[in-house]
Amino acid sequence: MKPLIPASEQPPLPQGRFIIQAETDEEAVPLDVLFVGGGPAGLAGAIRLAQLAARDRAEGGPLADIEIGVLEKSGELGEHCLSGAVVNPEAFRTLFPHVDEAGFPFQGPVPRDRVLLLTERGRVRLPTPPTMRNHGHYVASICEIVRWLGVRAEGLGVNVFTGFPADALLARDGQVMGVRTTPAGLDRDGTPGGGFMPATDLSARVTVLAEGTRGPLSQAWLEREGVGGSNPQIFALGVKELWKVPNPLRAVTHTLGWPLPRDAFGGSFIYPMGEGLVALGLVVGLDAPYVDLDVHALLQQLKQHPLVREILAGGELAEWGAKTIPEGGYYAIPDRLSGDGLLITGDAAGLVDVASLKGIHYAMRSGILAAEAIGRALAAGDVSGARLSSYDAALRESLVRDPLYRNRNQRLAFKSGFLAGGIKAGIMQATGGTFPGTRIASRPDAAEPRATTLGLEAAYGGERSVAKVDAVFRSGNATRDDIPSHLTVGDDVSPEMADLYASLCPAGVYERDGDQLVVNAPNCIDCKATDVLGPRWAPREGGSGPAYKRM
Repeated sequence: MKPLIPASEQPPLPQGRFIIQAETDEEAVPLDVLFVGGGPAGLAGAIRLAQLAARDRAEGGPLADIEIGVLEKSGELGEHCLSGAVVNPEAFRTLFPHVDEAGFPFQGPVPRDRVLLLTERGRVRLPTPPTMRNHGHYVASICEIVRWLGVRAEGLGVNVFTGFPADALLARDGQVMGVRTTPAGLDRDGTPGGGFMPATDLSARVTVLAEGTRGPLSQAWLEREGVGGSNPQIFALGVKELWKVPNPLRAVTHTLGWPLPRDAFGGSFIYPMGEGLVALGLVVGLDAPYVDLDVHALLQQLKQHPLVREILAGGELAEWGAKTIPEGGYYAIPDRLSGDGLLITGDAAGLVDVASLKGIHYAMRSGILAAEAIGRALAAGDVSGARLSSYDAALRESLVRDPLYRNRNQRLAFKSGFLAGGIKAGIMQATGGTFPGTRIASRPDAAEPRATTLGLEAAYGGERSVAKVDAVFRSGNATRDDIPSHLTVGDDVSPEMADLYASLCPAGVYERDGDQLVVNAPNCIDCKATDVLGPRWAPREGGSGPAYKRM
């Protein structure tokens, strides 16, 4: 078959949609600093800045009276957050040095690690790579982490606004002046309906983008500024299920191999979550060369393996969700994350180390460093990009002494395939990252040709398999059926590309009807997978999308 190149039918990013050259409205909510995104990066940054303000109130310093806000698109904090998660507590210790670790929002310490290579019916225990040894780390629910951080932020006087997506940056003469929120209560055709709420402007001296993976405002600003990394960012899609099981799991387990083919990068995670809960997830790189890559179907197939069947025996599915993960590593982090009145943090900046499967503490660290740079800038009365660039310097200095830098080529090594990539990654680990002595170049996922099929039609026939429509229900998605579509599709989507979108999307948003692509936008759970390869994602009214509780 002729290879499909997703980039050939992907619409361009509508930069003008996300950056508006306009004055803030006269009734704008005035803030000094606004964090866009109530995840780990945004809340950690808000907490650290509020701590600096509290210090200055006690000492009569310049930050004493600053107003700090956090803008979050989900109806409640944590409802749009999804991760494994095994957490390095580094950032919690930095923010809360007087809190005993038993008081942090974790399920418990990692009991032990195991890494398994799966065949269709069997398994082989592998030595645990140094990057995946989790001694001193904790199993946690990112939803619970975020809610815990939110309580601490509000206790420090931070204004937390939930249910308000940031629709666009407001800019004047190149300087970011705040954001405009997404209106609510629009009918499918975009006209005001019942419960209509117009957009709200929030002005800020500094706006911090902590939007998470594929944040549209972050993408638009970086594109406008012409800023990128040495490599383009690449992504994986993770699909996760939370199961209530009668028998507790006593190890943090990662698997390689089946059901993934050798030319797809990824693996599974199986974590004990306390209270009889087990987190089961599968993560697959979106550079895989398949026209029918379906991570949700592969997860259903994984559940038929004897190992997973035994773990889930007698269990019940409690929650389901999906999200994309930046995997490009150090070389894909944009060269500059600061500008006039703006900083970018967390997953929006690509701060994830794939080799160690860690991102939460990097997100929080970036928020903390952003807050400290903002504190210095506000104290000096200068929020220019030149002044705020101290954030870039501090972040880079922290990373070059960190596994994220030492592992800078490990994910890229697997562009050579599973076996060759594993050998290269092992040498990189043994040499502290100095091999191969240069950057491994890559190209965007959308530029990778797709020419082969996986043939996953039978994946839904097994025990405990879950159809996409039922999975979306388990995500808590309560999006209105008559909401305007927030997805921008190309003008002429070929039937073959429609099939690719339908396979890729874990929530059944896309279907092929004859030669036409049908878009079921209310199904969307904001995983952003097709934003990587196809239709572009934009914010929609507050509270739309999933409502995760324990993910």
